[in-house]
Amino acid sequence: MLASIDEEKAWSASMARDRSYDGRFVIGVLTTGIYCRPSCPARRPKRENVRFFNDNDAAEADGLRPCKRCKPDEVARDTEAIETAVRMIEAAEEAPKLDRLAEAVGYSPFHFQRIFKRAMGVTPAAYARGVRAERAGRALNEEDSVTAAIYEAGYSGPARFYEDSGKRLGMTPSAWRKGGKGVTIRWTTAKTQFGILLVAATDRGICRLAFDSKPAILHETFPNATIERAGDALDELAERAVAAVDNPARPHDLPLDVQGTAFQEAVWQQLTRIPPGETLSYAALAAKAGRPKAVRAAGTACGANPIAVLIPCHRAKRSDGSLGGYAWGLEMKEKLLAKEAGRR
Repeated sequence: MLASIDEEKAWSASMARDRSYDGRFVIGVLTTGIYCRPSCPARRPKRENVRFFNDNDAAEADGLRPCKRCKPDEVARDTEAIETAVRMIEAAEEAPKLDRLAEAVGYSPFHFQRIFKRAMGVTPAAYARGVRAERAGRALNEEDSVTAAIYEAGYSGPARFYEDSGKRLGMTPSAWRKGGKGVTIRWTTAKTQFGILLVAATDRGICRLAFDSKPAILHETFPNATIERAGDALDELAERAVAAVDNPARPHDLPLDVQGTAFQEAVWQQLTRIPPGETLSYAALAAKAGRPKAVRAAGTACGANPIAVLIPCHRAKRSDGSLGGYAWGLEMKEKLLAKEAGRR
């Protein structure tokens, strides 16, 4: 029996051969004694001859063997390969080339880039840039010299760092090192069906969405930033944020200005891929983010999410099906899940 997905949705996904469900469950065909990926191209059996399992081990414990056509047992191999590549990237002073990563895990470069991006949401090169920017953030907090921090993070020189920092850090390196000095964050509050929402934004986009929170929370990350009430300046953005919060199943195109570690951002990316009304365990999130053993870190990444609902960490649960924690309270988490499931 599936712990985190409705069986009818699983059947619909398998009928559509939806690749996004690969790794989330496997399909057991009782008449043939095999199990398949949801995307398996083989002809579909009758519904009464199908049973769904959370993973390969559960299917094999029931006496089934992997399909030779879609090779569901290679999903585990893919996960291991991605985990190995992530370790290589994070341990290297300079980002390893795609060819080197692919050779180390036994895949062709083209195939490995494809499975890495499918699992992580970004290419290996983009992930490496994220790791380097993460190092830069730490170095800027520790080094007295911005230039020293640039080289400590692994950049070849200031020009490349400044090019990346505009995309990743959302502010100048000096401002980052000085706790947001020189950066202005404007905030307002708005009423949603779930309670009062704090909406805060830089010039780049929303940097904080929080329920029943006071503006003082904005000083935690950037204590030296200029924090000011927005007046009418955020009205349109706040209205769009409220619409997205009140209708969490509807896609949004709101601009966001959030940063985390490379692993946190990988977890946040995976959270946005969970369909409304469904949940995923912290263990599954860790695996999809490339670190199957980092279950606790995946939970921490959910807790560090600064954007309520738009990055839907409320869709993450413990492996036993219990809710786990939630930054804005378990009652709020229950309300959001009930809304998405159509029970509210």
